[in-house]
Amino acid sequence: MRRTFSVVLAFVVLLAAGSSVVRAAEPLVPETLWAAYKAKFMDDSGRIIDNANGNISHSEGQGYGLLLAYLADNRQDFEQIWYFTRTELLVRDDGLAAWKWEPQASPHVTDVNNATDGDILIAYALALAGSRWSNAGYLRQAAMLARAILQHTVVTTKGRTLLLPAAEGFAVDDRADGPVINPSYWVFEALPIMGLLAPSPKWEALSGEGLGLLKRIQFGPKHLPAEWISLSTQPKPADGFEQEYGYNALRIPLYLMRGGVTDKDLLRRLREGWLQSDGVSGGIIDLPSGRTKAVLDDPGYQIINHIAACISDGKRITPDVRRFNPVLYFPSTLQLLGLAFVTEKHPECL
Repeated sequence: MRRTFSVVLAFVVLLAAGSSVVRAAEPLVPETLWAAYKAKFMDDSGRIIDNANGNISHSEGQGYGLLLAYLADNRQDFEQIWYFTRTELLVRDDGLAAWKWEPQASPHVTDVNNATDGDILIAYALALAGSRWSNAGYLRQAAMLARAILQHTVVTTKGRTLLLPAAEGFAVDDRADGPVINPSYWVFEALPIMGLLAPSPKWEALSGEGLGLLKRIQFGPKHLPAEWISLSTQPKPADGFEQEYGYNALRIPLYLMRGGVTDKDLLRRLREGWLQSDGVSGGIIDLPSGRTKAVLDDPGYQIINHIAACISDGKRITPDVRRFNPVLYFPSTLQLLGLAFVTEKHPECL
């Protein structure tokens, strides 16, 4: 009875919140763009394919696929992606999703550990879809996943409420330099919804701590956060990881902006730190030296910087980064999320 009530309450509160995303009259991802995306990255089983990473699938990709199908208002595709996700990845006893699925392996799940950002994306998409489409089953699954995330990956250490990247391997007891966090795992827009699904003051504390860390933690001449950060003492790049602002970190400004964070100084610092000396293109940044290790010129990467420039400095997004021609899974995903965001919240950028 208590669980049923919590799901119904979440449903009512989400509807009452009246999110413009939930109520959007037109899909924020046009059907033509969604069709191009799924033709490139989604198979008939509902598996989202990371074609730059050995054609594997992962909980992050399934979560992104669910969110984009929702933003495209495509119920059939959403259900297909969810079917693959729940049958192939939700195999852990604690309710979290296994993060890695390989098509050539047997069994296909080759790492049963979870990835917390993937879990959050899945729960968030289920909550939005359940509310918009009046699907209590989606909401029930979203609430179960939110409770599992809260129980197994949200921790309080030395007065800080932190998000562990996974249930195993990053806590104080798991590593000499633990806890270790990845700031790109904070999906800011989703955290208030997690708080509705699994009520706890920890969600608000988590959001505030994540934003505070991004404001304070600045490494190297570019003043950027590392992807993997040890908080055992003073924040420092975690042992055993590249000291870089890499593929994970690229989405931090997008998550901030989609989450309603409009701190111009923070957005400008992240944007300028990512850019090369030409002031146009960005890439993977080696933190100790500030050197660009690899230039990333796909529009899906570039659009994040353009959106940040619009919000912080009023610069409109140029047509070349608005044009959608999907090649690789990750930048194509970021591009659609970026386009959906500015269409809804900042049409003056277009």
